[in-house]
Amino acid sequence: MQNDVFTQLREQLDQYSIGFPATESGVELKILKKLFTEEEARMFLNLSMMLEPADAVAKRISRDEKEVSALLEHMTEKGLLFRTLKGEIPHYAAVAFVVGIYEYQLDRMDRELAELMEQYFEEAFEHQAMAQSPPLRTVPVSRAVNVSWPVAPYEDLRAIIRTKDRIAVAKCICRVQQGLLEQSCEKPIEVCLSFGSHADFYVQKGMGRWITQEEALKVLDRSEEAGLVPQPFNAQNPGGMCNCCGDCCGMLRALRQHPKPAEMVTSSYHAVVDPDLCTGCETCLDRCQMDAIRMDGDGKAAVDLHRCIGCGLCVTACPAEALRLDAKPQGERKAPPATAKETMMQLAKERGKTLIPLALMKAG
Repeated sequence: MQNDVFTQLREQLDQYSIGFPATESGVELKILKKLFTEEEARMFLNLSMMLEPADAVAKRISRDEKEVSALLEHMTEKGLLFRTLKGEIPHYAAVAFVVGIYEYQLDRMDRELAELMEQYFEEAFEHQAMAQSPPLRTVPVSRAVNVSWPVAPYEDLRAIIRTKDRIAVAKCICRVQQGLLEQSCEKPIEVCLSFGSHADFYVQKGMGRWITQEEALKVLDRSEEAGLVPQPFNAQNPGGMCNCCGDCCGMLRALRQHPKPAEMVTSSYHAVVDPDLCTGCETCLDRCQMDAIRMDGDGKAAVDLHRCIGCGLCVTACPAEALRLDAKPQGERKAPPATAKETMMQLAKERGKTLIPLALMKAG
């Protein structure tokens, strides 16, 4: 039945972030039916991305407040909603599938869901992610940028960390998912950082643990050494920061398939080789997650600017110091939106969607 509650739920999730498109196989509905009950799906359809307390939701949908409160709390524990406290009162909000529900399955991911997600990635997500701007931005690893360049605070990983008073670290959901399929890489797994209310949520839900700023900086060092690409949420004040690899990360795996990844990411830098210094050791080939570096006819490294996403991992590993990051021309640099809300609105506009729940639009 085309208009059942799970189809409506799929349509609603397709409004947010990079969307949740339908497939010929219907695997996306299998995912939703594994995650949601029918009652939970109906409740999700009555929520928006605006935080609100249970009593306000109950009043709006004419249901008993205690029942609504219990249901919202249960959905939160299942990773289907976001929750934060305002004073002592929990407030709840709908979230996108990515970034959101998928990441919140960190403590519930099993082999079945991992297999369904892999099928969905191959049938839909891989192509959807390549058709629009991703919700994450690529920021250079800390030691890659020439100190002579004026670096904006949102481009400086350590500056971002030093502005945060509540930081949590969690395992990478993508490497957890790939591990259940026996396809995970050997890179560090506890490298995903969250801040503020997002950190509160991860710790309260048992998905993460509190760390200090110094410990967070060590996470960055460990990630850089392992060759992970730092990707904070695409906002000047991000609620989280991933450290990703091209083997496991859904975003990077999709970008890697694109003929010109540099056009898809929000990045202010690109790598440059000094051929006079390059020794042809090929260390940079293994570090690049986008296959943006090749060896030319003279045995020197050469950067494909259509593929370089400006992470700087090649720069920090070059033993001859033949690589550097240069800032793109001013007209090619993009400042991220100020807040996550603005990012979500921008992504929706880009896709011709709206953040207004479909149920409210139809009722209007």
